[in-house]
Amino acid sequence: MTLPRRGNPGTVENVAKPYEPKVGRIPITALSPSVPGGLFPTKAFAGEVVPFAATAFREGHDLIGADLVLTDPAGVQQRYPMTAGIPGTDRWHVEVQLETEGVHEWVVEAYTDDWATWLHTAEIKIPAEQDVEVTFALGARLLTDAAPDYPETKLVRDAATALGNLALSPGARLRVATDARLAAVLGQKPVRSLVTRSDVQELRVERTRAAVGSWYEFFPRSEGAKRQADGSWKSGTFRSAARRLPAIARMGFDVVYIPPVHPIGTTFRKGPNNTLTAGPNDPGSPYAIGSPDGGHDAVHPDLGTVADFAWFVDAAKNTGLELALDLALQCSPDHPWVTEHPEWFTTLPDGTIAYAENPPKKYQDIYPLNFDNDYEGISAEILRVVRHWIDLGVTIFRVDNPHTKPVRFWEWLLHEVRETNPDVVFLSEAFTKPAMMQALAQVGFHQSYTYFTWRNEKWELEEYLHELSKETSAWLRPNLFVNTHDILTPYLQFGGRPAYKIRAAIAATASPTWGVYSGYELIEDVARPGSEENIDNEKYEFKPRDWAAAEAADASIAPYLAQLNRIRASHPALRQLRNLEIHGSDDESVLVYSKYLSRAHTRSGRADAIIVVANVDPHSARETTVHLDVTKFGLRPGDTFTVRDLITGQSWTWSDDNYVRLDAFVEPVHVLSVDLNRAP
Repeated sequence: MTLPRRGNPGTVENVAKPYEPKVGRIPITALSPSVPGGLFPTKAFAGEVVPFAATAFREGHDLIGADLVLTDPAGVQQRYPMTAGIPGTDRWHVEVQLETEGVHEWVVEAYTDDWATWLHTAEIKIPAEQDVEVTFALGARLLTDAAPDYPETKLVRDAATALGNLALSPGARLRVATDARLAAVLGQKPVRSLVTRSDVQELRVERTRAAVGSWYEFFPRSEGAKRQADGSWKSGTFRSAARRLPAIARMGFDVVYIPPVHPIGTTFRKGPNNTLTAGPNDPGSPYAIGSPDGGHDAVHPDLGTVADFAWFVDAAKNTGLELALDLALQCSPDHPWVTEHPEWFTTLPDGTIAYAENPPKKYQDIYPLNFDNDYEGISAEILRVVRHWIDLGVTIFRVDNPHTKPVRFWEWLLHEVRETNPDVVFLSEAFTKPAMMQALAQVGFHQSYTYFTWRNEKWELEEYLHELSKETSAWLRPNLFVNTHDILTPYLQFGGRPAYKIRAAIAATASPTWGVYSGYELIEDVARPGSEENIDNEKYEFKPRDWAAAEAADASIAPYLAQLNRIRASHPALRQLRNLEIHGSDDESVLVYSKYLSRAHTRSGRADAIIVVANVDPHSARETTVHLDVTKFGLRPGDTFTVRDLITGQSWTWSDDNYVRLDAFVEPVHVLSVDLNRAP
């Protein structure tokens, strides 16, 4: 009914539209996975098992059901029935393994399950002799109306006829209603009414390498570097560095990451151990990018030419490795941009350009870009630089300090690259506040460095691994680097060989992506006094290593790293993130978690379950009882099963509660494969 506006009889003006409720006939809320705010798609990778969930309910006592309706990038739609979770929560779940790359759309459909509702009522009323004939009449009409929708039309119609057959006893008619054949037909395709759809959600599936990989970082200039007669060093080249690639591949790594390869400035060049005065032969930090030899699109002449770089990319590929190049958006005072585009930097009142600072640290050899001075110009130039390296074969970028650039810039850049080169992967190196780390992941970074490096106690590892696998996994993919050329934590400084094995084992099994910085396998644990970085840091000097001598002297854990990577390659459960489950132990230093993949989601058709038990105290032996929720890997409470340690080859019979002894100086971590004994 339209009412005239008050005070002006006879006119119809400014009439409000009827209010449209935002809640559907059946409320559907709390859809998962989702990104907070709903501005961006959630993420998955090809081969990932994604848990979908929603809360759906309705008034009264009628029973409902829910389906996930998933539309792939080609428009092909599939329906997956969801199952109810913990009673009383109205939470519905289904897991789907996604293989097709691109943006998928999905909704949850909730509906009243009319047959299940009738059957529930009938099983109460008929035995109690309440409203017997009315109840059977309602059931018969329901099946009669639904029968044409089923291939098994005769089965459904015969059941309807039986329900209305007064010659049959109520018990006989109820047995018809509960017949297994009828239940199978109506369970597979419920009789639905009041069908309600949620809002459409988006999920972007990216290539597997966007989330799964073992990374190895090294400095090409150190590989093949030679000391000269005058005590100076001659840099290694791309050609000499390529000789290291087969050994990296033999350790099972599949991504080789190298720091910036561009010309390095001489103004305020840093010397060894970050000293402010460099000698004439000190190479400087590769992060002080730019000299008269060029900037971000050039190659340091000591390493070779652009053609040599392209050859190096191919050499890595031919060895089974994918190259990740550091993208560091900063300049030395000698960078061509400083003279060509001085407006791209911050000019101080005295006319000088502001250098980078992270108080108390000062980086006089680096000028940060000021996007607010020329956002469009800087953005266009960086996109040009990125595409330059993509054209030379780079498919992965490790981005240095992305948190010091505008988030909207990264959203734009990652979108532009995705439009033309969807296979290119970006890793965010942002050790900063959670809000910024989360935002960078949400706007499109494929992977993120994390706080894992500083999470060493059992309780904080439990909390953090749960957060990464359950709370933020819809958008943030952790790359669990155990160390970097900038980070050597006290745990590694003072934990010796056991600490290095513990951290590697947890990183390699807890996340689908992990990494090490060159020298980790040699237990390089001496820090520069007062810092969390290696003494004689490779960032400021050449650091050739004698790999063969270290292995001959059993001073290398390279075989251990190779063993971890072989385990990862053999067990698909370890190449998932969201399936990590924390279990308990009676010892404050014994961490326990599992990963499970059902046979429906493995190419072999065999379920895969791994239990990791880690003594995180590198200075002791620990004896304790671990307590498992065996339902997390497809077994029943009380079941016994065989576990085999993939590190030592030993086997034991386990159940819910199990004695464990882990000596940090022998083998500090069990990586246990579970013999499930029965089809899950």
